Amino acid sequence: MIHDLLERWLREAGYVVAASGARGDVKPALVIADCPEPQGADALIRSLQEMYSAPILVLSARFRRGLAGSAEAALRLGVKKVLPKPFTRKELLAAVRDSVAT
Repeated sequence: MIHDLLERWLREAGYVVAASGARGDVKPALVIADCPEPQGADALIRSLQEMYSAPILVLSARFRRGLAGSAEAALRLGVKKVLPKPFTRKELLAAVRDSVAT
């Protein structure tokens, strides 16, 4: 249900959303991954980095809210940005914009 909501929010904002787990010729501008347990996310993040050269936005209920906590978690995980759950549509779209900005 959450996947469908995120997909709808992104499409409504004008983003093209590839199917979950899509591979092949897909060259995403951003990969969004849900990490139930960020401490054990290394393998997932490494595999995504091997598959895609795009920045990664990680979502998790385990992240602390606040700029310092999120920036620290992103650095530790080696990803562009993290977004703590729960989040609003506005927060998701801001995180996506920040993640794809160069």
